[in-house]
Amino acid sequence: MIAPYFKALTFLLALSLSAGVSAQQTLIPAPPEIAASSYILMDSESGRIIVEHNSDERLPPASLTKMMTAYITERELDQGRVAMDDPVMISVNAWRTGGSRMFVREGTTVRLEDLLKGIIIQSGNDASVAVAEHIAGSESAFADIMNQQAQLLGMNNTRFQNATGLPAADHYSSARDLAILAKRTINDFPQNYDLYAQKYFTYADIRQPNRNSLLWRDDSVDGLKTGHTEEAGYCLVASAKRDGMRLVAVVMGTRSEKARAQEVQKLLNYGFRYYETHRLFAEGQKLMDSRVWGGTEEEFGLGLDEAVYVTIPRGSKPELQSSLDVEAVIEAPVTAGQEYGTVQVKLGETVLVDKPLLALQSVEEAGLFKQLWDKIKLFFSQLFS
Repeated sequence: MIAPYFKALTFLLALSLSAGVSAQQTLIPAPPEIAASSYILMDSESGRIIVEHNSDERLPPASLTKMMTAYITERELDQGRVAMDDPVMISVNAWRTGGSRMFVREGTTVRLEDLLKGIIIQSGNDASVAVAEHIAGSESAFADIMNQQAQLLGMNNTRFQNATGLPAADHYSSARDLAILAKRTINDFPQNYDLYAQKYFTYADIRQPNRNSLLWRDDSVDGLKTGHTEEAGYCLVASAKRDGMRLVAVVMGTRSEKARAQEVQKLLNYGFRYYETHRLFAEGQKLMDSRVWGGTEEEFGLGLDEAVYVTIPRGSKPELQSSLDVEAVIEAPVTAGQEYGTVQVKLGETVLVDKPLLALQSVEEAGLFKQLWDKIKLFFSQLFS
């Protein structure tokens, strides 16, 4: 009796993915030619890579480094270890840091919020060093935290030596890693993300523009960071949102400010035109009820611990097929969060989703009589099925 019940639920689940959708699938051309050493285009919800080239190559990230400096600062803010109003003492070391600057003065104190804006909007090296020293005591100690955080985020082709991105031996990242960092910045700290869209910031009566020129050219672009050194070339990580779909594009090693903006724009336009992203399942959504034997309840819900998104060619949603693979016999006790199967979603022969199916609630063992009675019922159920 268990198997037919399971199959019926699987069939209904598959139907629910495509219900009400009748759009014709778009024919997709080859991705545009991108004049960059390395690049990638990723959907920020599903993590789907739409386009990539040399995306794991280790390259100097220049000021794209400051995305991690800002991420750690936002993490510290989120965990309550620092506050936006914190006064940060500006050291001689921070004040003397060359390159792009916020123009803080040695011996003064600056609010952490202003320094964060100086990092994100003005790409201030002095602000980056000041924040690194405030959080970790020294820039070298902060770089160690940056590397630990990179590993936790799965940035496997990244190593930092400083908080600024100024040239240093063994300081590198990759397009894929920077896309991961951008995705996490957007999703982990949405309360601060509007800083990346600000076009100007004024400090000490000096008004400086955001170097991301796409903020002026494309209303859908709302971040993230530019970078440039002679070794790195012109780099850009940008994110844009159109009709509820958010993409992250990274280009590294382009030849000019204009080129980096043009190449990112080509990637974004291609992704939005030919792909679409859908949320298939919500976090905690019950996908089916499963029988539990010998428990205080007869059934319990199975579902997912996180929302599931897919990025697919436009018009192909009706072709999605889903399946559930659940343990045939589940006996109490059941622990919430325990894995009892998998849910899989495919487009043609391509597996888009393969996630564990988890118990949404716990079920305790029943009394001895109920356990014995359920064992008898289970025996005959298996015997005749």
